[in-house]
Amino acid sequence: MTAPPDDCLARNDWICGDYLSTRRQILLDAVGQHVQLTVVSVGLGLVIALPLALLARRRRWTVGPVLGITTVIYTIPSLAMFSLLLPVYGLSATLVVVGLALYSLTLLVRNILAGLDGVPAGTKEAARGMGYGPMRQLLTVELPLAVPAAMAGLRIATVSAVALTTVGAIVGYGGLGNLIYAGMNAYFKAQVLTASVLCVLIAVAFDLLLLGVERLLTPWRRAGRSPRPARWRRLTTASGRRA
Repeated sequence: MTAPPDDCLARNDWICGDYLSTRRQILLDAVGQHVQLTVVSVGLGLVIALPLALLARRRRWTVGPVLGITTVIYTIPSLAMFSLLLPVYGLSATLVVVGLALYSLTLLVRNILAGLDGVPAGTKEAARGMGYGPMRQLLTVELPLAVPAAMAGLRIATVSAVALTTVGAIVGYGGLGNLIYAGMNAYFKAQVLTASVLCVLIAVAFDLLLLGVERLLTPWRRAGRSPRPARWRRLTTASGRRA
C-alpha cells in the first residue's frame, strides 16, 4: 500500500510541512533547551576565563601553564569528556554545561589575553598620567579596548557550543541533538533535517547577536575614530611636546 500523495510523513520526505505543524511544541522545547545549555555553558566559561586571562597577564610565568592546560582540555574528545565528568555530575544537564564550559576556555582565555596585550602602551601611560589606579585603568581603559579580540573569541566559542550541545544527546540533554539522534536511529528524514537546520539558525542568530553587542560596545570602530578619548590624546600630545 502506497502512501497518499499529500502525506509527506508517510512518505518520509526530507522536507515535510506536516512535521513542523504536528511537532511544533516538541521543536520549541528542544530549541529552548539547546539555547539554555549554550548560554549557560558559555557564560560559565566566560566567568572562569576572565580571571584566568587576568592572572596570566599579571603573572606572565602563568601564561604557558594556563594556555597549555586549556588547550589540552580542548583536545579531549567530547564523548571522553562527558565520560570523565559522569562520575561527578551523573546523567544531568550540569554534565553537559560543565563540559561545554571547559571546551570554551581555550578560545576565551586566548582572545581575552590577546586583547589585553594589544592595548597600546601610550594609552596606558596616558591613563596613568591622569591618575588612574591599576583597577580603574583595567576596568575603564584596558578591558574596553580588549573588547574586539575578546568578542571574537566569544563568538567562536558560542558557535562551537551550539554544535557541541548536540552531543549531549548521549545523556539525554542535547536540545536539538536529542531529535537528531532519535531521527537518525529511526531514519526519520524530516526530523533530522529540521533539527539540523534549526541548529544552524541558532548558531547564526547567536553570531549576529554578539556582533551587534560588539558594535554597541565599540562605537569608535563604527565611527572610524581612535578608541582613546580626546583628553587622553591631548595629554599624550602634551607629554610628547614637553619631552
